[in-house]
Amino acid sequence: MLVTSRMTIVPATVPLARAELTDRMAFARLLQAKIPPNWPPEMLADALPLFLQWLESTPHAVGWFSWYGIVQTPGGGVLAASGGFKGPPQFGVVEIGYSVLPQFQGQGYATEMVHALLDWVLQQPGLTLVIAEAARSNTRSQRVLHKVGFLPAGEANEPDHLLFELQALQKRTSRGV
Repeated sequence: MLVTSRMTIVPATVPLARAELTDRMAFARLLQAKIPPNWPPEMLADALPLFLQWLESTPHAVGWFSWYGIVQTPGGGVLAASGGFKGPPQFGVVEIGYSVLPQFQGQGYATEMVHALLDWVLQQPGLTLVIAEAARSNTRSQRVLHKVGFLPAGEANEPDHLLFELQALQKRTSRGV
């Protein structure tokens, strides 16, 4: 679990990921948070079965897939965001992604979550590069990446997407990690 000034960020586990797909009440209970009616974020919905499959096949790799961003409100925790990685580093490279529900966008939660995830991942051995992709039209996501230290690296593999990179050693040095 990662804790920031406004969020608790919980790594997905097999029970959490399974409940997210099959039992909303159990999911809320396990996560200890309210689940908004529009959960999951649109861009995440299709990937949920894949995340569960990855976790089931490599249960020791918790943290290398999905994380849940819970915003602390006066009424308790509310699930607002998701972020994570496409698995452990391959040849020293890991890809980060994130999504925030519409009602929580524009409030800095994506930046806060990505900062926390970077702090976690940069402590892991064997990492040399963190990459991210953002749709060319998604200027908000591009701003998040710039704020946390990513640099543009050209076109991404996906059409109409840009690639961003963060050198792990450079970021460790600049953050004092």
